Amino acid sequence: MAAKFDSGTRALVTGGTSGIGKAIAAALTNAGCHVTAAGIETFDVADEASIRRLVGSLDRLDILVNGAGTILRGGAEFDVAGFEKVVDVNLTGTMRVSTACRPLLAKSRGCILNLASMLSFFGGGHAPAYSASKGGIVQLTRSLAIAWAAEGIRVNAIAPGWIETEMTRPVRDDQARSQAILDRTPLRRWGTPDDVAGAAVFLCSPAAAFITGAILPVDGGYSAA
Repeated sequence: MAAKFDSGTRALVTGGTSGIGKAIAAALTNAGCHVTAAGIETFDVADEASIRRLVGSLDRLDILVNGAGTILRGGAEFDVAGFEKVVDVNLTGTMRVSTACRPLLAKSRGCILNLASMLSFFGGGHAPAYSASKGGIVQLTRSLAIAWAAEGIRVNAIAPGWIETEMTRPVRDDQARSQAILDRTPLRRWGTPDDVAGAAVFLCSPAAAFITGAILPVDGGYSAA
């Protein structure tokens, strides 16, 4: 049975206007939530004032999805400034938004869903900042799940594998790299944003009421191979 939410359920999805975040926002909407999808065009997780403006405009919040993220290519993450930028968006940005939303989520006894990655578990020689930030997301998720459980706030994460988005287009366009990924993935295909969105809806729904501190891989079996 597809997850359904009460008509009054309110969700905020950062990074919600593209890629995985957009698919999650659409799936939550289809499941009955009223969703605010915040993208970089109007909202910046690295800017405290931007966060205050958005969160301050909400009178209720049941679900927070921290989907905003970035990666730098061409060796830029090996530069300290590039490294700091990626960690600031992916990891510190998640903490900024979660902390800002905490009072609303405590009032509704709501939940947080973070976006980790398969690189939360594997090293990424091409993306040290992205990998480090996503490894941090795992421990942040577990830590906040413990810290905020008394307030009724559940905190979980999804760890997507190789998903067809603009962020992964350079890899998909490289035939040799793409084939190596498919050869290791038991389901023998790239994932889609909708594959991730289905798992996200479940973890945010009442069906997952006794799940917190969990990291759910959605990777076609890549991490099991």
